[in-house]
Amino acid sequence: MGAGPARMRPEGALRAGILPLRLDGVGYAVAGRALLSDLTLTLRPGRRLVILGPNGAGKSLLLRLCHGLIQPTSGRRIWADGSARPASQAMVFQRPVLLRRTVAANIAFPLALRGIGRAARREQVARTLERFGLTALAHRPARLLSGGEQQRLAMARAGAMAPEVLFLDEPCASLDPAATRVIEEMILTLSAEGTTIVASTHDLGQARRLAEDVAFLHRGRLVEAGPAAAFFTGCRSPEARAFLNGDLVW
Repeated sequence: MGAGPARMRPEGALRAGILPLRLDGVGYAVAGRALLSDLTLTLRPGRRLVILGPNGAGKSLLLRLCHGLIQPTSGRRIWADGSARPASQAMVFQRPVLLRRTVAANIAFPLALRGIGRAARREQVARTLERFGLTALAHRPARLLSGGEQQRLAMARAGAMAPEVLFLDEPCASLDPAATRVIEEMILTLSAEGTTIVASTHDLGQARRLAEDVAFLHRGRLVEAGPAAAFFTGCRSPEARAFLNGDLVW
């Protein structure tokens, strides 16, 4: 997948609900130190937004703030439905957070929390396992899986909830090329079904394959944002140009 226009999605795949999410002058500070500053950004439904920037730029913090794990200390975070932290969203971390249970039980747990009945839950778990190629691992302890298998499980568990938006924090950072390809295919599948994707990555090749839009952060500030094709062929800021050239950006 290149960094060009959005792929065609089935009619009705785009969902209306909690998106767009607007960040209006958002900041986040700890002990008086600003880690994110004056961020204004709109997350549009049905898009794949990739967040880029050097280490320490604030990419993970921005994802956690959007997801609701941390609260802005200034500015406003505004979901379209007016809620503080909508249920119809999910987040997958660089290091998967898995229960000390089987693969199938990990997928079933959030479905149970959502109030889905036992019979429907079993059917949904079976569909999810098959859909993401995890059926053979269904009864394996989740924490004994390989790193790639654990990340596939984390992605499948999120996908089982059919979130409107999925936040991904460096989802392939520790994976080999084969496992990375599987995760990218899962991302594109969920995107094609209407899930909005917001992902951070340090891998420019991956960003080019996945991004429809790009947000570039530097020192906790949003330096530029827009369509991926325009960013990769003609970014405006010297910081972004240096980053794309492989120079050290402080």
